[in-house]
This record gives sequence, structure tokens and C-alpha cells, in this order.
Amino acid sequence: MTLDVRLFPCLSDNYGFLARDRATGQVAAVDTPDADAILADLGASGWGRLDLILNTHWHPDHTQGNAAVQAATGCEIVGPEEVARAAPLDRAVGEGDEVRLGETRFQVLAMPGHTLGHVVFHAPEAGLAFVGDVIFPLGCGRLFEGSPDQMWTSLSRIAAWPDDTVLWAAHEYAEGNARFALTVDDGPGLAAHVASLLARRAGGEATIPTTVGAERAFNPFLTAGDAATFAARRAAKDVFRG
Repeated sequence: MTLDVRLFPCLSDNYGFLARDRATGQVAAVDTPDADAILADLGASGWGRLDLILNTHWHPDHTQGNAAVQAATGCEIVGPEEVARAAPLDRAVGEGDEVRLGETRFQVLAMPGHTLGHVVFHAPEAGLAFVGDVIFPLGCGRLFEGSPDQMWTSLSRIAAWPDDTVLWAAHEYAEGNARFALTVDDGPGLAAHVASLLARRAGGEATIPTTVGAERAFNPFLTAGDAATFAARRAAKDVFRG
């Protein structure tokens, strides 16, 4: 892999990420839920620099640290145009654009649903993507702005990637997602997968990252098969209290 990735908890259930291009040492923060946590982890990393902030969407728990992190490091802030309504943004990017972190190339992919302007940063040569709030272990983002059809299309794009693609999602929601998933699928495969996720949480471990293969096999929003079934499952999850 051409990137080193550091994950650390922020706020109540967010994760922060630092990604370092091995060839050049350039470093990016993916979203800024908590400026203090990001700067502390940057110091602990020993990487000594921050070149970019990559924002996936505009929500404050992904952008509220932009100004403070930029002031401390002088980094450039890159993200979808919608970020500018909530936080500083230097360069707006969208579908078909490319962002370079040293020698690592991120494809910018528009994946609306959670918000209308949500983007994903996909580095196929590194075999990974930073997916924000599009997909989580056994879950997907709520549809705050987009339609079920839009989110189904976004999820289907991710599902078409190679099984071993590593997905860095932005929240720790696995326990609640697992309880809902078990109402959709009572098979032994999902039960074993859930047991593995819950064991990781019990041990204080993150369930991030996940992989395309695991989500294609077990995520009820990817196994839906069509947009109508997806919409029904998303609506059921929105009111699920199990």
C-alpha cells in the first residue's frame, strides 16, 4: 500500500483520519470533526506536516475543525462546494476531479444521498477509499438531503469495486447497525460476522475499516438488490429502536 493511515476517535462516535503518502511524506487529514484531536494525533505521528484537509461533505462534525487546523498547519482545504456554507474551503472539487497527495492519486466521486454534494476520495492504486457517511459496517448514511434512488446509486458504485478495497468510514455505528441487520438476515454467515464485530467493540477496537467484500456480503443496504427494497430498508432503519 502506498499510504499509511492513522485512525483516532473524535467527538462521541466520529473517527478522524490522517493519511501519509509514503513516497513523499505528504499528509492529509480526512474531515475535521475535532481540531484538537487532529493536531494531537498529528504530533503523535511524528509525520511533521499537514498538507491537505479532504472534506467529504459539509456537516459540522466533518468540517468544524477546518479553520483551526489550517491556522495551525497552513494546509490547503479541498472538498465539495457545499463545504463553503459551513467552513473555510480553498478548492472545490466534484465528480471526475483528481486530488494528489504526493504520488497518491485520489479520484473524486460524487456520491449524493446523505447530502447532495457528498464526495468520496477513492485511491484505486492504493486499494482504499475515504467514504465519509455514505457507507458504514452493516449500514449507510441517513438521507438528510438526497433521495433513496441517489443513495442506492452511490452505494452501487462502491459495491462494484474489488472485494479487497478498504473503506474508511467516518463513524462507529456497527453495534446499532448489526442489531438492525439481524432483523433482515437470520443466516449463520451474518450472525458470525456480527459476532466478530461485537467482539472487536468489546475489546475496545474500531470496526473501521471495512472492505467492499464484507459489505457486499452482509450489509443489508447493499444486499437490497434494487432501489425500492433499499428505500424500504432505509425507512425501517430510521425508526428502528432494537
